[in-house]
Amino acid sequence: MNFLSDTTNSLPLVLAAEGSNAALVSFLIYTAAVFVLAALSNRLLKSKSFLSEYFLGSRGLGVWAFALTFAATSSSGGSFTGFPSKIYTHGWILALWIGSYMVVPICTMGLIGKRLNQVARRSGSITVPDVIRDRFHSQMLGLMAVSLIVFFMSINLVAQFKAGSLILQTLLDGVTVFESTAGSLANAVSGIPYLNSAESPEYLLCLLVFGIAVILYTTYGGFHAVVWTDVMQGIVMVIGVIIMLPLAISQSGGLEHTTKLMAKMTPPRISAEDEGGITLTLDKPREELLRIDAGTWITDKPIPDSNVPLLFRVTRATQIPAGETTVNEVKVLQLTTLDDIERILARRESEEFLEGVRVSNIDLKAYAYGEEGTQQGTYVVGPGPSPSSSSGFLPLSLAISFFFMWAISGTGQPANMVRLMAFRDTKTLQRSICTVAIYYTLIYFPLVLIFCCARVLLPGMEGDPDSIMPKMAVLLTDNIQMGWLAGLLVAAPFAAVMSTVDSFLLLISSAWVRDVYQRNLNPEASERTIKLLSYLVTFVVGTAAMIVAINPPKFLQDIIVYVGSGLAASFLAPIVYGLYWRRVNAAGAMGAMLGGFSVHLAMYVTGFFVNGSFFKPYQLFNFDPIIIGLSVSFISGFVVTKLTAPPSDELVHKYFYTTKAKS
Repeated sequence: MNFLSDTTNSLPLVLAAEGSNAALVSFLIYTAAVFVLAALSNRLLKSKSFLSEYFLGSRGLGVWAFALTFAATSSSGGSFTGFPSKIYTHGWILALWIGSYMVVPICTMGLIGKRLNQVARRSGSITVPDVIRDRFHSQMLGLMAVSLIVFFMSINLVAQFKAGSLILQTLLDGVTVFESTAGSLANAVSGIPYLNSAESPEYLLCLLVFGIAVILYTTYGGFHAVVWTDVMQGIVMVIGVIIMLPLAISQSGGLEHTTKLMAKMTPPRISAEDEGGITLTLDKPREELLRIDAGTWITDKPIPDSNVPLLFRVTRATQIPAGETTVNEVKVLQLTTLDDIERILARRESEEFLEGVRVSNIDLKAYAYGEEGTQQGTYVVGPGPSPSSSSGFLPLSLAISFFFMWAISGTGQPANMVRLMAFRDTKTLQRSICTVAIYYTLIYFPLVLIFCCARVLLPGMEGDPDSIMPKMAVLLTDNIQMGWLAGLLVAAPFAAVMSTVDSFLLLISSAWVRDVYQRNLNPEASERTIKLLSYLVTFVVGTAAMIVAINPPKFLQDIIVYVGSGLAASFLAPIVYGLYWRRVNAAGAMGAMLGGFSVHLAMYVTGFFVNGSFFKPYQLFNFDPIIIGLSVSFISGFVVTKLTAPPSDELVHKYFYTTKAKS
């Protein structure tokens, strides 16, 4: 059996051999289940306090519901799209990069879980800004918290919509009904400039389907719909990973074989974003326009004094007009590992190759760390190859930074805090810590193994690494002639994105409805008004994010890192101080929040001017902005608190004593 079949240009049909629409059927069943859960959740809203039930589930989550909704929310689209792309691009070092995620439950749930739940119950808080506003008795601080949550979550929401749409596109690629519907949609929007500028009609259709589905079930069902679907999605995620692991290991020849091949690998040479590439010259002009799609392979004779054939893969689609023979600066990557080149050339008939063409004017750049031919083994040892950093992907200082990024900054995520406000009792929290730790172990370590194997099974994917997860799922199942199983495997990353999107939607809508409207504009608003406004805001926010995602950002994992670290730098210090330090006051909490946010943002803005990209931040002392942001946040909060008056005794007694002090 040939385990290295065609998956590179356009994904193989999920059930091409049988001509089945099993992938579409799987998706429809999955979507139907989500709406059933939303309908059941909506019934609960009719018998309980709307706000508490819609945004917190009446604080009654048990062990499995609490653990899986917490885990599924944290395991976002980045876990199944951005993280696999990082593993594929940088190799085994990603085990260290993600290793601290196993202690996230202890840090996040153990550090603030019980105390935050107590404070939220004592103050009657429903949202994170609620807790901050009531704990510090400051309307301005509450509004500041709302502003930061809406700012960060809105950015992340757009990225998650993109991830969900790309995954769904992979799942449905080749399904007849899907292809014909996408074609009809393309004709329908051809006269609408913004819609017509989407990546492709297939992407636009998937975005609409995914967006409408997740917006409707979140709007209709509220928190319980999110929790129950998170439980289902959490189960789907772990099953998908457990199935992929043995398939990947066996089809790549075993871990020992895979590691030996990776030890010989050198990173590809790549085209610069602004200039460079290769010149293609056709042997003879074509009568029709020639479109060269991304993913197409191009080969030529070896250069003098070398026995290594030239093998390129197109990373950006281009075209040669009818009657012409030459196109310049075609964006490509060039494979530099002989084993990879030989594997691709050996299955030339099943790959998409551009024939009858010559290559010249090769202007490509090597990786900044792991340069071609000089550093074999960079995929199996630290700090890992890097296209942009001369010190590698994960030098020691950044390894320390990412321990804090995953283990510590997760504690400062408002989406996680909302879960911590909703569990039933202390025993639920204690058991959930262990459950989530085991769950993360079953997810992240297998992903490292699977996508190291992907380097052997799917060479040359650095040009489109965010699609490696769904492409790998389709490849593994096609190779064992069980294409229908791809629906389940691709549902794992799809479920991860859905569970994150619905949580973010509720977080943003609760910020607007509860923290802006009810707490500041109309404290006497009726429950009916709040209910209608909650539905409306959830729907509008989701729709707005979906519209922006029509022309989405390119760097999913970089956005997730920016948002996660920014939220932690803004919220962790004021929350920890507020829960455990009696002396802290509103001024100190505001200093911590603004200090962390400002310094973190400044390092990213500086990166834009120094490194040419907002998502390549300036690293002071080679530390990630999360370390600097958290340090400044805690220090500034402490200093400002000490320089200002202490909080009132009444406020301290309310949150730090079980009974009121005697007069």
